[in-house]
Amino acid sequence: MEIDGDLAIKVKTENGQTHTRIRAARLRELVTRIGGADDHFLVVQRIPDIPDAFAQVWHEEGGEYRLEYRAAADAFFGTDLDDPHRVADLMTGWARQEPGWDAGVAWEPIDLGPEEDVAELPDGVRQRVERLIRKRLCCGYDSRNTLVEIAEEYRDADADADAERPVSRAQARQLVDRLWLERLAEQRNWGEETTDPDRLTRVFEVLDAAGVTARENFACCRGCGTAEIGAEREGARGFVFFHRQSTEAAAEGHGLMLHYGGFDGSQETTTAVGHEVVAAFAGSGLSTEWNGDPGRAIAVAPLNWRKRLEG
Repeated sequence: MEIDGDLAIKVKTENGQTHTRIRAARLRELVTRIGGADDHFLVVQRIPDIPDAFAQVWHEEGGEYRLEYRAAADAFFGTDLDDPHRVADLMTGWARQEPGWDAGVAWEPIDLGPEEDVAELPDGVRQRVERLIRKRLCCGYDSRNTLVEIAEEYRDADADADAERPVSRAQARQLVDRLWLERLAEQRNWGEETTDPDRLTRVFEVLDAAGVTARENFACCRGCGTAEIGAEREGARGFVFFHRQSTEAAAEGHGLMLHYGGFDGSQETTTAVGHEVVAAFAGSGLSTEWNGDPGRAIAVAPLNWRKRLEG
């Protein structure tokens, strides 16, 4: 009997849903579900995401299942199957990287056409964009696609607003993929040990389950986060979050500031939520500093910010 553990994957569907670290049984449900309107396909990436490595399946009701996987920039294969359970088995084997997972299937190579010739970026532009992307990689929350958009949208601070952006989509993709792989190589040196961001996530999961909406890397600043957190309420009595600027400070070694409050707006609820947040960190391996003042943020320090990439 198979022990059905979580798969280190992220599944995206045509209808806009994303499913992260799901069990094999749930992946099977998603495969057997597709075929209806606005729900024809799944795209699956491993965690952490690896450039040029994914699996996908397309199905329209009454037709076969088109299963494809890409193993490298120049290695793309596909097959047509009529059994969704066989598709689910193959995708599960791919997700687990089981030896011989692709055996017994008539795979056909997919022609990707000629490789695009990508021009080198000017040294000055490349260096500035690399600094920006490395900073975001250290924060650890952005996907490869988000980082590509950030690189593509880069402009020099003194550039004319109407000037053409200096980084093309292909150049951005190439640069991000290279730096992403460098960061993954650094991660491998961390081994399997629990990192401080891992501990932080576990505390936030506990708080979220206990009725305190807890969000990491939420919004750009305290003001925006406080204004937007209400949309995340979902019946909770209070909230806690840290914003992207705080994430950047933590990645630079300055610790993390947590903002919190009660959804009823009262100081009493805000103070109670603050005490609940501090209590949740007890035994987590992380230290907090707070004097009980509801107008003061809760500091989490020291922190060794080694946030694992997902993608």
